[in-house]
Amino acid sequence: MAEAGLLSVAQARRVENVGKQVRLQGWVRTRRDSKGGFSFLELNDGTCLANVQVIAEAALPNYQSEVLKLSAGCSVRIDGLLKESAGKGQATEVVASAIQVFGWADPEEYPLQKKRHSFEKLREWAHLRPRTNTFGAVMRVRNCVSQSIHRFFQEHGFLYVHTPIITASDCEGAGAMFRVTTIDPEKPPKSAGKVDYAQDFFGRPSYLTVSGQLEAEIFATSLGRVYTFGPTFRAENSNTSRHLAEFWMIEPEMAFFDLNDNMDLAEQFLKRIVHDVLTECEEDIAFFNQFVDDSVLATLQIVANNEFKRLTYTEAVEILEKSGHEFEFPVNWGTDLQSEHERYLTEQHFKCPVILYDYPRTIKPFYMRLNDDDRTVRAMDVLVPKVGEIIGGSQREERLDVLEARMRDQDLNLDDYWWYRDLRRFGTVPHAGFGLGFERVVQFITGMANIRDVIPFPRTPGNAEF
Repeated sequence: MAEAGLLSVAQARRVENVGKQVRLQGWVRTRRDSKGGFSFLELNDGTCLANVQVIAEAALPNYQSEVLKLSAGCSVRIDGLLKESAGKGQATEVVASAIQVFGWADPEEYPLQKKRHSFEKLREWAHLRPRTNTFGAVMRVRNCVSQSIHRFFQEHGFLYVHTPIITASDCEGAGAMFRVTTIDPEKPPKSAGKVDYAQDFFGRPSYLTVSGQLEAEIFATSLGRVYTFGPTFRAENSNTSRHLAEFWMIEPEMAFFDLNDNMDLAEQFLKRIVHDVLTECEEDIAFFNQFVDDSVLATLQIVANNEFKRLTYTEAVEILEKSGHEFEFPVNWGTDLQSEHERYLTEQHFKCPVILYDYPRTIKPFYMRLNDDDRTVRAMDVLVPKVGEIIGGSQREERLDVLEARMRDQDLNLDDYWWYRDLRRFGTVPHAGFGLGFERVVQFITGMANIRDVIPFPRTPGNAEF
């Protein structure tokens, strides 16, 4: 007999491999026994949503001793012949010539049996939930989105830079940051009655970063186009379905870009991600559309196939005020739009993705370029149906005097940002950038209701077990 070639389950489901002696490795999903003296095993290895069917005949030497004891969760190796299947819903099946059991899973204790568990319950089993159909599909989509992001930027001449996770600056000015310290909380060194952080590891208060943007600007104003893709942290005591304490951000920064260039790039970027997912994760998206949110596919096609509508924040407020729609939160010029306002614009008024720009200066950070009206800044938000804001960015303030005035307005210590100000002193250029929350876009694509279910190990208040 020819030596078996190792295939993934995804490869074993392809008809072009029919007739080959194959070896599969994975986990049993189900076993059912036939009165004819053989068993059907459903095998999955995580490479695709669907299982491959394995026919185990009674003639196998370990049929009675092991095969008939297999249950969900057991890990096995299957050698056999890949054949066309006469069964419905599957193109191929494997007739096993040998089955080796690697690991048993006691059906009395293994939690992932046929019973369906809530997503909330599955979070308690973060070490096992990737074996479920839903979370396997989430992780494959997450992987596809990650690869799409890198391909897009690499094809557009960007350099991938790694910005620090530990920082002394607060990019957002919000103050909700995790402190990094080696100081003994039982015996902290003090000076003038306060903790003396000059004696800490870094010689000053330090934190986990909330954004790599400011550091990315350093490289953009030296190397042209760069992007970051890394973990960020926010110590907000928030237990909503849209917030995590640890999450991943993609932040491109581009020298010689204005706001229009920034909006163009953001639209191309989001469309590319959606296109790649629709092309490469067709089976997984169909699963989400059937079992999670039946509008997923239609929503993604709206993003992929429509031009994004662009209008100013002021125009959006006027539309919302005249809409006659009863919102939970009032709409007023000068306040941040809520998700309900953003979704109204994308789902009911325009019925397509929307880019809002030129926001009031009072609700945006210091680094956004001030417009000539002295009331608004060159900010932009990309809004999509079902979610609202998915990308936020701006043209950055390149004028030193205006930047410093904005920093004073927000009570920031200019000395803490000496290096950031230097970028405006030595060869300043117009530049722009934006940020995309990685988990937010995966949540949008999959239709998953809670952001905790699109990251392998969610970090939220009171939850850091795994």
